[in-house]
Amino acid sequence: MLISKVLICFLWTHSWTRNHACYSPKPQNASSKLVALAMGHMVDSREPRMAALQFFRCYKPLFRIQSRKIFITSSSSSISNKNFHKTSRNIVRLLCSSSTSLGQSTSSKTNAYPEDDKKSKEHQLWLYNTMTKEKELFKPKVDGKVGMYVCGVTAYDLSHIGHARVYVSFDILFRYLRFMGYEVNYVRNFTDVDDKIIARAGELGEDPISLSRRFCEEFHRDMVYLHCLPPTVEPRVSDHMPQIIDMIKTILENGRAYRIEGDVYFSVDEFPEYGRLSGRKLEDNRAGERVAVDSRKKNPADFALWKSAKEGEPFWESPWGPGRPGWHIECSAMSAAYLGYSFDIHGGGMDLIFPHHENEIAQSCAACHKSNISYWIHNGFVTIDSQKMSKSLGNFFTIRQVIELYHPLALRLFLIGTHYRSPINYSDVQLESASDRAYYIYQTLQDCEEAVGQEVEKENIPTEIIDCIKSFNDVFINSMSEDLHSPVVLSAMSDPLKTANDLLHTRKGKKQGTRKQSLAAIEKSIRNVLDILGLMPTSYHEVLQQLREKALKRAKLTEDQVVEKIKERNSARKNKEYERSDGIRKDLATVGIALMDSPEGTTWRPAIPLAMQEQYALES
Repeated sequence: MLISKVLICFLWTHSWTRNHACYSPKPQNASSKLVALAMGHMVDSREPRMAALQFFRCYKPLFRIQSRKIFITSSSSSISNKNFHKTSRNIVRLLCSSSTSLGQSTSSKTNAYPEDDKKSKEHQLWLYNTMTKEKELFKPKVDGKVGMYVCGVTAYDLSHIGHARVYVSFDILFRYLRFMGYEVNYVRNFTDVDDKIIARAGELGEDPISLSRRFCEEFHRDMVYLHCLPPTVEPRVSDHMPQIIDMIKTILENGRAYRIEGDVYFSVDEFPEYGRLSGRKLEDNRAGERVAVDSRKKNPADFALWKSAKEGEPFWESPWGPGRPGWHIECSAMSAAYLGYSFDIHGGGMDLIFPHHENEIAQSCAACHKSNISYWIHNGFVTIDSQKMSKSLGNFFTIRQVIELYHPLALRLFLIGTHYRSPINYSDVQLESASDRAYYIYQTLQDCEEAVGQEVEKENIPTEIIDCIKSFNDVFINSMSEDLHSPVVLSAMSDPLKTANDLLHTRKGKKQGTRKQSLAAIEKSIRNVLDILGLMPTSYHEVLQQLREKALKRAKLTEDQVVEKIKERNSARKNKEYERSDGIRKDLATVGIALMDSPEGTTWRPAIPLAMQEQYALES
């Protein structure tokens, strides 16, 4: 058992690629530490989690992550600390490329990936690179594998829909890269040590780390609601102090930083290429971010790598005295720990271009001159009245506030209905439109399922149906390969949906001999695309019911009240009281409830409220 534990630890940590060759502190007594770790003994005086990290530091990158399943459970190590096991499982949380995680899209019929994997790998992907200001053909550093780091939230409050846009955008990229056949190591961090966290904890009388942990869990819930797949690993700042301190030490040794009374600052004058990502000149830069101006700095643009401890704040021991890291160094250290200094994609919101990502580049290059990220990708803002939505401006809606009235998949549809690099203006009208569109899509697909019934043979599908599906699939591939142009895909979905509705509801369509085969093929084609876009529900019936419930909530009505209104209208029509009948229909339409008459009777469905329909027409 001991030998197997040692072997597992050694293979996990010692396996690294030729592209990650910069992080190389010398190992000290590695074999003895390995044995002690495998036996569950402490290898230094720190808590078990820190002890494990201290051992793994000597490898490059520090942690080996893969996109295939690895079974590492609490029983595989004799270390008894429960928190250590919980953190370890988070670090090696890995995705299975053949299924959707966290209960999303669990239908047995769902298959987000093409039957011919070789064909998907032949697709080319062009991405806009903020560094070069051009669209570039995506070529990973290691064939078939992608390393991607996305800056995560500072966990001190519930996330707003600006955050939702960031992580939905990169979830789309994550999913599409996997669809193309890549093994993706997706790292997304949590900042759980920060001035804002400390301030909020002080207001609430709560421990900062405890408060941050609570909001990390709330963020996870939001991501599940939005159908965002979990990243391969989600490191937290508080778990990576040894790596952060080591990087700062290296930067100081390389002459790119200086110490002032327990603080450590990066010297931008020592990095001539500072500003190349943002295009800003050094003299135009503002004096820091998330920090006060400090007259002790050599240059006002110098930024903190380490902040000396203040009374009442959490701190960690360091060679410069007790303190905590600056904001920017955290991501540099954690990305290097899991992906090395050279990897494929670094992403985040457009607001991070300067100073955060600019500072990350400076730090990483100062620590390792071979540091190189191939593609810098940034999404556009969510705006309200043409002003960026943010907590600091106070003009934001949390994800929870929005999904209280609108289905999370309607919010996701709204977010990907605009190209990820363009600004998107938030409004109730746009959410109503997205909700209405989602209902139409899922209702059509449910009708297809019900009409098809049992599995049907794929043979004898008419040429026009094959052409319709091929055209839609071609638009999907071409548009997504062109810098993830999801709005074009959603627009192109109208054609197969219309074809399906013609087969379902028109007299001519119902008479077609291959109707079931055609409907089955159309439903599968749309379903596969929805799954890659993260829009595939667990079941059509369930999501339609949820969309109806949200519509009733917005209308401030109950299902029984709507049914009663339908009965009143039926009675009025029977008595030829048409004015009263039309009034009932209009009253319901005003609040977003549309009545639909058919030979089988009158039913209702959610719709854009009448007043908003005119506004939507103007905005469109």
